[in-house]
Amino acid sequence: MIRFENVTKRYRGTARPALEKVDFEVLRGEFVFLVGASGSGKSSCLRLILREDIPSEGRVVVLGRDLRTLPHRKVPYFRRHVGAVFQDFRLLPTKTVFQNVAFTLQVIGSSRAFIQQAVPEVLALVGLAGKEKRFPHELSGGEQQRVAIARALVNRPQVLLADEPTGNLDPGTSVDIMQLLARINDGGTTVVMATHEAGFVDQMQRRVIELRDGVMVRDERHGGYGDTSGLPSLAPQPERGAAAVAALTAVLELHREIVETGTVEPEAVDAAVTAASVAADPAREAEAHDALEVAREAAAESLAEAGVAPVADSADASPAPRTNPIPVADIAEVDVAELGVADRLGLGGDRGHEEVGPTS
Repeated sequence: MIRFENVTKRYRGTARPALEKVDFEVLRGEFVFLVGASGSGKSSCLRLILREDIPSEGRVVVLGRDLRTLPHRKVPYFRRHVGAVFQDFRLLPTKTVFQNVAFTLQVIGSSRAFIQQAVPEVLALVGLAGKEKRFPHELSGGEQQRVAIARALVNRPQVLLADEPTGNLDPGTSVDIMQLLARINDGGTTVVMATHEAGFVDQMQRRVIELRDGVMVRDERHGGYGDTSGLPSLAPQPERGAAAVAALTAVLELHREIVETGTVEPEAVDAAVTAASVAADPAREAEAHDALEVAREAAAESLAEAGVAPVADSADASPAPRTNPIPVADIAEVDVAELGVADRLGLGGDRGHEEVGPTS
């Protein structure tokens, strides 16, 4: 059905080949997953099968035809036997569902009677019966992909190529599309699908061909996706700058206590400076929380040695009287990264050798 014989494909301007000595055979009626990271060569394989490209070395044989020797004038006739489904649907926006599917048959000169019979049949197969008169913008993403599958199947091809057909769909809709492709395969159509959907590959346990940097590294009859470390993670990323704000707040709290007590140990100042410096660097967000805890503990010990309980430790205590309280709201608007060490602690300015205390 499909045979790659030591196929190498090079593109101009690239240092390494897109495919290198790839060798495999897909039998009639098989369902084959092509897996691998982006740039591994999956789409290049599909383009060679569809005869959009020809190999630089080796042979690609599809349906008994050596595609490298296939004349250009015969390519459209060859493609009547190979359907293709893509991630971006590629529907005609000004045509209805019926017209989109019928367009393939019109191009190859099918009769009006055959079109009127074939289109409703394939739409029923993909679950779109009754939606023939709708336009693409009136359909959901899953329905649009079903139209694309119907268009690929309406000419009853022997091979169906699917390039990331669930890439633009939500998980529930993706399951429906995969079930549809499985039913199409059960009907005898050979399906070759390039995908990053590790869950579907693991669950379906069909044949898996894995590519890595253009080289085929695995061919299993009933395999799973394999290494998923290269797949993007959906874990939420920490918000940048949050730890810097927390560090500034901690430093302001320490400064307030210094002002109220007039006493501070050097270790507490050093710890607060470290916390602000670490948290102000986005690349060290993970260290910020530990540094903040050290700063708070150092401040608490400093105040304890001075015989003063921190304000936060006593909810019922009345706040100590202040002389010229610090406008915290104004300071909080300053970008931490722009503050020097002295400014972060509220000790900036030309004070000479004055002791730490409220500004006059």
